[in-house]
Amino acid sequence: MQERALAALRKARSTFGSFSTGQKAVTISMVLALAVGGFFFSQWASQPSYATLYSNLSGADGNAIVEKLTADGVPYQLTDGGSTIQVPQAQVYDLRLKMSGEGLPSQADGGGYSLLDKQGITTSDFMQHVGYQRALEGELAKTIKSIEGVTSASVHLAIPQKDVFTDDAAKPTASVLVSTQADKPMTHSQVKAVVNLVGSSIEGMNPADVTLADSTGKVLSAGGEQALGASGDEREQQTQAFEQRMSGSIQQMLTQVLGPGKAVVKVTADLDYDQTETKSQRYVNDPNLPPLSSTTKEESYSGGGTPTGGVLGPDNIQVPSTQAGNDYKSTTETRDNAVGLVTETRKTAPGKVRKLDVAVMVDGQAAVGMDVAEIQRIVTSAAGVDAQRGDTIAVAALPFDNSASEKAAAELAATQQAEQDARTMELVKIGGAAAIIALLFAVGLLRGRRKRRSALSKKEQAKLAELQAELERVKVEAAKAAIEAAEREALPAGTGEQPAEPDADKREELREEISGMVSRQPEEVAQVLRSWLADRRS
Repeated sequence: MQERALAALRKARSTFGSFSTGQKAVTISMVLALAVGGFFFSQWASQPSYATLYSNLSGADGNAIVEKLTADGVPYQLTDGGSTIQVPQAQVYDLRLKMSGEGLPSQADGGGYSLLDKQGITTSDFMQHVGYQRALEGELAKTIKSIEGVTSASVHLAIPQKDVFTDDAAKPTASVLVSTQADKPMTHSQVKAVVNLVGSSIEGMNPADVTLADSTGKVLSAGGEQALGASGDEREQQTQAFEQRMSGSIQQMLTQVLGPGKAVVKVTADLDYDQTETKSQRYVNDPNLPPLSSTTKEESYSGGGTPTGGVLGPDNIQVPSTQAGNDYKSTTETRDNAVGLVTETRKTAPGKVRKLDVAVMVDGQAAVGMDVAEIQRIVTSAAGVDAQRGDTIAVAALPFDNSASEKAAAELAATQQAEQDARTMELVKIGGAAAIIALLFAVGLLRGRRKRRSALSKKEQAKLAELQAELERVKVEAAKAAIEAAEREALPAGTGEQPAEPDADKREELREEISGMVSRQPEEVAQVLRSWLADRRS
């Protein structure tokens, strides 16, 4: 194994030694680039992933924990303005146990129920009451700070003393001040959660008696269901959301018919945020049910005898009565039926539409051949316009000014083209750099090959000298053969022998060898030929 490694090392050393200066520079640059890239990759791969150790820390607790981590040599990161500490994920639970053993975090900013541990047997009733109230405030503050986006919280309670001689005792109230992150204001659901959480934590407290404000001085809840359900800013947000939702649905419907950008819809809504409560009572009776009690009373009378007189006539003479006697009969029935009482309480939710105004503008070119009245009828049905409620709707076909949209489209196309050109230029630069590196490498390789080919070995020089001598001998023989042929031509015909042809195959073979050597080492062969010519001239 060691011999193979040494052989590979010697081979690499010999290969690098045969490189030209350019090749060596390129090779060294590539090796350095790979080494630097490997170093940074190893640093990135070896970097641990961090997890949250503690969040929403006070300044004192954060400072104490950081000092402890520094003393133990544990890497850490600070986020959220120093209130959150992150450590390597593998050490989170061990460090939490260790910090808990050290009494960290101490929660010095709130205290909570830990304040009750400091009370002794000599503590007065007043101090016990104040300590209990401070403990409640600290615990509520810590609970509120656990809500997402809340960085700090302060709770103040006003709990009246209980008096056994007073029937109408004062109710407790609370005020809460919260500080949130700059980009995460409290939502309506979070405000409602804080108010109900504080109101449910104190005995006898109603959520309507809780006031909530933020660090900017803005009152988020002033108490009461009306403040929770329909504050000024929230009313405006709900109204805008309703108008946008209504406009978007109508706009989407018209886009399917007219095309994008061919219609503009504006909805103005007047919403009723008043809360009303209506109570009504009515009595019900089921005739199929038997009565609770029934009483029947009958009276009858029968009488006889001569009547005492009659009615006076026109001459004040009494007319005799024809009645023979008096009879009387009376029946009275009383029934007590079961009667039910129904009490109904209705609370109207805020947000009822009081009035709705819808305006629609359609591009005149897109509306060619369309009935504007039909569009108005469809929009009226989709928006739920009620004329009896006072709602209005207006639909008009007007020519649109598309210069702004065309200019924006042109600017967008120019921006996209510029980005495409920039990407193309980047690719060209990268390709050019790669091509230059490849060209330098190729030039260095060719120079190395040419350098290796330009140096002839002793054996090759001897072979070239042998070829030169052989070529000279062939030339001499050819000259002799030419002289003999001329002499034979001068003699009479049929008196001599035929001339001997020179060795043509030998010359062709020598010519091919010389041509091959010239193609392989042109510079060296040229130098040898120059030296031969110089020898002949001398």
